Amino acid sequence: VARHHRMVIGGVLVVAALGLWGCSSDETTDPESIQVVATTTMLGDVARNIVGEAGTVDVILPVGVDPHDYQASSQQVALLNRADLVVANGLGHEEGLEDEHAGASDDGANVVYDGERHDPIPFSNPESGDEDPHVWMDPLRMAEAGRIVAAELSAVQPDPAWTARAESFAAELLAADSAIEEILAAVPAGSRKLVTNHKAMGYYAARYGFDIFGTVVPGGSTLGDPSSAELAELVAAIETEGVAAIFAESTEPAALAEAVAEEIGDRVAVVDLYTGSLGEDGSGAETLIDMLLTNARLIAEALA
Repeated sequence: VARHHRMVIGGVLVVAALGLWGCSSDETTDPESIQVVATTTMLGDVARNIVGEAGTVDVILPVGVDPHDYQASSQQVALLNRADLVVANGLGHEEGLEDEHAGASDDGANVVYDGERHDPIPFSNPESGDEDPHVWMDPLRMAEAGRIVAAELSAVQPDPAWTARAESFAAELLAADSAIEEILAAVPAGSRKLVTNHKAMGYYAARYGFDIFGTVVPGGSTLGDPSSAELAELVAAIETEGVAAIFAESTEPAALAEAVAEEIGDRVAVVDLYTGSLGEDGSGAETLIDMLLTNARLIAEALA
């Protein structure tokens, strides 16, 4: 199973070199407008809500691509180096872009590591020193992320519109947070156990009262490779606890999760969540708020 996992992952990483998302080209950009580059689609959505029509937002990672080992093209590196503001997640999330972030910073770009600004929580072993980078799964932290982007833009080009847009976006996220709580209220307390592909749901679980019962891939990166013994242990734990679903990810093949589910039988469903990327058009997860709400509905349907 582990060998199959590596083969499938390798296939997914053959992606388009440029992969820019939702932005204007340089030929049509006002040279006086703000130019922001975000690494992930989630941070790109945050930035677009704050920038509005006052500038352009380029996103390095294409929709649906695993961020953990994505390699930027030379054109994307050039975008990073000339941006007024680079919004990255940090905390080891964009593992394949760390050198590019450092290079852009050395060249004078303002690189903001958003994940480090939100009181990151440790993974299950606090002694390891590793902190969970998946802060975008908590809408309250993302409301603050909008304010951080607004403050950084104000330092580049003072404009009260940045703050106004940030507060409007924060209000939308707070409303989404209430809606998520209402959706998830359908899940009984005894069923609030999440088995996920990797450790991507820690902030979501902490915010909405769930327990991360187990993961298919160990650790906080999708690049982990579980042993046969680890998978067998997970199967036994799921059978013992009567867990109803394994939550896979839209950016990763579900082969390992499906193999675990097959060991248990039809009682366990495999459900894809949006964790590492927004969804494509028509997915219902095209924006950060849509993504969080869609995940809530999928979890509620699987566990309620």
